[in-house]
Amino acid sequence: MANSHVVARRNQKIYGTKAVVIPPPVQVPSSPPVSCKADYFLTASRLVPYKNIRSIVEAFGRLRDHKLVIAGDGPERATLQRLATHNVEFCGRVPDLELRKLMREARAFIFAAQEDFGITPVEAQSEGTPVIALGRGGARETIITEGAMATGIFFDEPTPAAIVDAICRFIQTEECYLADRCWENACRFSEERFVSAFVYYIQCELAGFARACLQTGTILDQRAHVAGGETF
Repeated sequence: MANSHVVARRNQKIYGTKAVVIPPPVQVPSSPPVSCKADYFLTASRLVPYKNIRSIVEAFGRLRDHKLVIAGDGPERATLQRLATHNVEFCGRVPDLELRKLMREARAFIFAAQEDFGITPVEAQSEGTPVIALGRGGARETIITEGAMATGIFFDEPTPAAIVDAICRFIQTEECYLADRCWENACRFSEERFVSAFVYYIQCELAGFARACLQTGTILDQRAHVAGGETF
């Protein structure tokens, strides 16, 4: 199993084997959140270099009429605070409920890392918030950027200039990104769907294993012993 098509393709390239894609579980509210947006953009991350938070901070140095809230902590925090302009607020680590509230009230969630999947962009969508993301990695599988169901917008490079351009494009079309559509897209990655897909896959694999044992004459009893003394 792989958690995204990105990982499945990497698996195929390196090991020559195919993997079934089952995205990881994300906690999604049972109903669409009530939209009550505040006037800020949000990013939430461990403050380490590969997350590209510095580029986001520098982007808002050029967008001083707009506020950025940063949730999370890490070794880059002191450096980022020195770089930040007056419109950038650091919250540090926050409890899950507070983070969800920040996500729900943000105009958009900004994500500049290249991840195998990327949980936080889906969490933000589950709270009815669109995402402005680097168009690489798992984000390309979890964010819809075209059509009536659009839930976000991509930028091509994790640079301040590219992020500024994406934010400006988002502001011009902000009314197109509806909270219930973001939530609906996030439902594709809910905990319930993960459990259902995972259990179904395991059942199929066990059924195939049982058929193979019957065909080859391998002993298969209630203790699930297999040839060679290996035990499941």
